[in-house]
Amino acid sequence: MKIKTGIGQDSHAFETQTKKSLILGGVTFDHPQGLKGNSDADVILHSLTNAVSSITTKNILGAKADELCQQGITDSSEYLKLALNDLNDWKIDHIAISIECSVPKISPQMQALRSNIANLTGTDINNIGITATTGEGLTAFGRGEGIQVFSIITVSKT
Repeated sequence: MKIKTGIGQDSHAFETQTKKSLILGGVTFDHPQGLKGNSDADVILHSLTNAVSSITTKNILGAKADELCQQGITDSSEYLKLALNDLNDWKIDHIAISIECSVPKISPQMQALRSNIANLTGTDINNIGITATTGEGLTAFGRGEGIQVFSIITVSKT
């Protein structure tokens, strides 16, 4: 069996100029501010897309995502789907996601996040682990200025 592990990171500040929904992991959160970005700025899916890209070596966020945004495709799940297509015959064994923010509270939506990410990636919900921290307020994310996410994905093929 061959195994690969990829890591991805992304962060976005909260939008202060316009009204925008806060979407994380494809789930809409009840929060007064969304995140800054050309797309829906789904920092979880962006981080996961980057983790997949670190395995496939095909960068999706950047030029490809910018092209899609210009075509009006701002749903970050579409970027993740592009990255996942490049996995070919690799099977997802595990996804670990670490979120740093003070708001919103992640725990109440943890199951919805795991379920949606499992559906998007075609893996079992038990293969999705998510943790959240405020980082004790030591960073801009812990102080409520935005959200930072790290993702690790492990894939294998026989």
